[in-house]
Amino acid sequence: MSNIVLSVENLYKQYRLGTVGTGTMRDDLARFWAKLRGKEDPNLKIGEVNDRNSIEGDYVWALQDINFEVKQGEVLGIIGKNGAGKSTLLKILSKVTSPTKGQIKTKGRIASLLEVGTGFHPELTGRENIFLNGAILGMTKNDIRSKFDEIVEFSGIGKYIDTPVKRYSSGMYVRLAFAVAAHLEPEILIIDEVLAVGDAEFQKKCLGKMKDVSGQGRTVLFVSHNLQAIKNLCTQGILMKYGVLDTVGSIEEVIGQYMKKNADMSMSGNIPLDAERYNTGEAKFLSAFLVDEKGEKVKNVFFRQALKLFVELEVYQDIENVIFFVHISNSSKDEIGMVSDENIQITPNFLKGTHQLYFDIPNHFSDGQYSFGIRISYYPSGNDIDFVENVYDFEIEKLSSKEKKDFVWSKHGDFFFHTNFTFK
Repeated sequence: MSNIVLSVENLYKQYRLGTVGTGTMRDDLARFWAKLRGKEDPNLKIGEVNDRNSIEGDYVWALQDINFEVKQGEVLGIIGKNGAGKSTLLKILSKVTSPTKGQIKTKGRIASLLEVGTGFHPELTGRENIFLNGAILGMTKNDIRSKFDEIVEFSGIGKYIDTPVKRYSSGMYVRLAFAVAAHLEPEILIIDEVLAVGDAEFQKKCLGKMKDVSGQGRTVLFVSHNLQAIKNLCTQGILMKYGVLDTVGSIEEVIGQYMKKNADMSMSGNIPLDAERYNTGEAKFLSAFLVDEKGEKVKNVFFRQALKLFVELEVYQDIENVIFFVHISNSSKDEIGMVSDENIQITPNFLKGTHQLYFDIPNHFSDGQYSFGIRISYYPSGNDIDFVENVYDFEIEKLSSKEKKDFVWSKHGDFFFHTNFTFK
């Protein structure tokens, strides 16, 4: 008996920009008549590429010719740049939307957590929504009751379980939604980037639960920009680009291919407009790299040598009260720390236009290979404006043999957290 629980064959999804139908009654009737006869949609335009920066015509292919299989108990990580088609794929697998052509074969119940606001009825309480979701999955009241206390305990919002979920914060909503999806025993669990809304402790808790779910023989599909979480959790992976499958294989192979494709950025410090990032459209980082005292780009610095980071920021509309963060990753691209101004007194404002900034970063790194990412957020809400990971690679070198002898490296560690930076 086959242990394939999910099979995707020749999957396509097309959208027409700005319209729901085809735009004319003639085309709508032609599409309907073709569907009745089991024929292809005559309006399809196979071959267009889903490059969001260069879309021509009225149609865009969100997905093209997607083919893969997932085995029982497998944890599949799906990665790719924004606009690659990851969320569209999960919506089709969750039956939120239908494919333009192709087919999906599944075995068992599917529970999905795609975005804040989906899956729950806002007027119902948390308790009522738990029973509603269980009923949708085909569970009996007794089955749901047996899991109820476990769900509430995991979510950590027991005090508010009888409050309508429309009163919940986004974090509370995600906590309960994940607890429901993970504990009602679906055969296939689908999780999108929505977990990023929760705090770090809850994210860690969720990742642990997903490991437990896969260990029980259930299947997990996980989309995230957190490559470390993908690496720790997943066994197989898919790399998507412009709506097509770029790479399918082991998670190590897929992440390696993804990192290779982004290597040019980390070597040059120039950030492409379509780089993997979270962005609201209010401002974007154009470049970021280390410089020496003369302002020249550097890749190698000595331990305790001054680190100065040059950043070029394009602001598309005036922004006020912002704060910058520098995220530090080691040679495996695992984040080991973050630099920010923990004693901030005055938050800067930026007018529309291009701005060049310099950040003085304390150099408390042991020797080795590192990279940094940069983020700009509103203060004090913490809402991100632009966030790019692994922008620039650099190396910390030891000093002379005397310095090495005098300094106790084993007690030094990788990085001192919560240090301050200044900008000019």
